[in-house]
Amino acid sequence: MADKASRSLIIYGDGLVKQISSSHIHLHDLVSRGCSGFLSLTQSPNAESEDERVLRELAQLLDAYDACIAKKGGSSATPECSKESSVSSISDRFMGLRAAIVSTDSNVKSFGRYLGFTVLEFDDLTKDKSSFDEPPASELLKLLGFQGVKTLETSEFDLVFVHVRCGEKVNILKEEGVGNEVDLINSLVGGILQIAQPGSEISSRLHLSVLMSYGVSVDDENSSLLQLNSQNKNSNLSLLRPRQSYTMKGANLINNIRHHSPMLITQWQEAVTRKDMAERFSFQDIKEKGGNLAIPADRFLHEVAFKLWKAPKYGA
Repeated sequence: MADKASRSLIIYGDGLVKQISSSHIHLHDLVSRGCSGFLSLTQSPNAESEDERVLRELAQLLDAYDACIAKKGGSSATPECSKESSVSSISDRFMGLRAAIVSTDSNVKSFGRYLGFTVLEFDDLTKDKSSFDEPPASELLKLLGFQGVKTLETSEFDLVFVHVRCGEKVNILKEEGVGNEVDLINSLVGGILQIAQPGSEISSRLHLSVLMSYGVSVDDENSSLLQLNSQNKNSNLSLLRPRQSYTMKGANLINNIRHHSPMLITQWQEAVTRKDMAERFSFQDIKEKGGNLAIPADRFLHEVAFKLWKAPKYGA
């Protein structure tokens, strides 16, 4: 545990797992430095649109799924949830947490406002730059009070959530000279790692999370290769296997959990996060060598808030 509250940068590649390649060296470098695992999701409803999927999965990440969707009988999320739902703002839920969300998706921005996030555009990261040599990564860090190699006593935000959606073209792609959305995330991560060198003030205070999802449901053939649990053909032995934590919420079993195609997550904070044996941002490498296994996606924000001293520890 750090001796001061951390500040969190979360980069979420929505539907981008399949774009990751060996050329994305900064993503793989981050995995080799930190601790990786999975975030399990719920099953998608029948006839769910792509926009509805984006909001449903985002609602799980931002701990708003139960209030926004489950209370509506499992139907899909809308940019502004049902009036019957009672979602407290993120600040109220997490001890005054000041949070921003960066996105170009209009539904995501509307949903973020509804949850109490300050909404920023990618263009906001570059429009006031005094130097074109200053990368967007440094602008993200400035929002968290990291100036140059120094950590300021105060910051505008405690948490910044960056949402990058597959097929969502933004001006920053051209400015950074990158070809697709994973290239953009790879570039951002590279810039952050260059600034937050081990031993620096920033590296010990910045809690960096990078998440990638599969997006639309994969077909049955591929999903069999992306199972969180290996199926035991001996039914008698399977009865002796304890429930995995990602299938439980408190003492209750999650009935509509999806056992395949989870979100991939890697986290790094110098001298705070554990280092596991994973070396590549891939399902198989993280399953075989990752240190965090799987938790429900809607517990993710609680885990991050704990590092920011804004929530009690969830789980062990």
